[in-house]
Amino acid sequence: MNLRAPPLALYVHMPWCVKKCPYCDFNSHGLRGEPPPYAEYIDHLLADLDGDLADFAQALAGRTIASVFFGGGTPSLFAPELIARLLDGVHARLPLAAAAEVTLETNPGTVEHGRFDGYLAAGVNRLSFGIQSFDDDKLRRLGRIHSAAEAADAVKAAQDAGYDNLNLDLMYALPQQDLEGALADIERAIALQPAHISHYQLTLEPNTAFAANPPPLPDDDHAWSMQEACELRLAAAGYAQYEVSAYAQPGRRCAHNLNYWEFGDYLGIGAGAHGKLSDPHSGAVRRRWKTRHPRAYLEAAGGAARIGGDQAVPAAELPFEYMLNALRLREGVPLSAFAERTGLPPAAIEAPLATARQRGWLSDEAGRLRATELGQRFLNDVIASFMD
Repeated sequence: MNLRAPPLALYVHMPWCVKKCPYCDFNSHGLRGEPPPYAEYIDHLLADLDGDLADFAQALAGRTIASVFFGGGTPSLFAPELIARLLDGVHARLPLAAAAEVTLETNPGTVEHGRFDGYLAAGVNRLSFGIQSFDDDKLRRLGRIHSAAEAADAVKAAQDAGYDNLNLDLMYALPQQDLEGALADIERAIALQPAHISHYQLTLEPNTAFAANPPPLPDDDHAWSMQEACELRLAAAGYAQYEVSAYAQPGRRCAHNLNYWEFGDYLGIGAGAHGKLSDPHSGAVRRRWKTRHPRAYLEAAGGAARIGGDQAVPAAELPFEYMLNALRLREGVPLSAFAERTGLPPAAIEAPLATARQRGWLSDEAGRLRATELGQRFLNDVIASFMD
């Protein structure tokens, strides 16, 4: 059996936001009426973690948390003392690596200046700002609750509080955006000197307001031109692209997301959170997800009803799941990692691998899986070729 226990991370889902954006298909719920039970939710998160630790005791024995990620929703709606309580509770249950990366997503429109030092004291050492654009007209079209000036002020306030590990989320191919507008957003981001920039195309996801009433978006050729031009500008400014939509200064890649892309393990706690866990003893790769709606999650009170689903990934699906993550990395991954992370022999992907290389989608480097420039352009087709 080749399956090995990979690095372990923790994802914490905070489901509430001030207002649901029209493009968002995440499990997020706008504020209505009474404030959410923030403190009670922290208690349920810890009870959720206790349940997972009990259920997966054998697979988790002796393992350490390498990174923690608070996603949402808008985690910065939770006060620093609540984040501290959650992190203290995690630390009491599982060892955290000495240099564990702890990221909190934040909306520039929800964080009061002066709170950043509180998050830093709580143990959050990385912030991710959902900025999306520095153009006020585009922000309005996207349904964002902050202005471009507020976004810049929030980033500077975080830096003044002592943060030097910041990510800025930006979108391109926005409603009626042109190439100059996309590059202008990049210039504003570079001027703030974050350690990391996530730059991704706006897409119309099912069951969103934009899907029901599509805005006028640039066509595929214009979107590709924006992507290429922005990649070049980011590279010139010292931001190396290491994943499809991720750019980092030297040594500042996102450890938590790298663990996803390298098919690492992660526990997921919170409403709608997903987790993946490898068990070298049984040879199984399991996925578990939690019930989506915050009310149902709270009512479960850490019990079995909090689990929305739990299943072993069928061996026939593992090649696709592995490639879905690993081929997003520009440098690729060692071929040997496929067997280590899936427990399958290299022969399981021999045929589709040969076909992908023949089509020029994957490089011919010995012992490495890496998409070529052509493969990056048609990445969905490359990944689909590994379906059973």
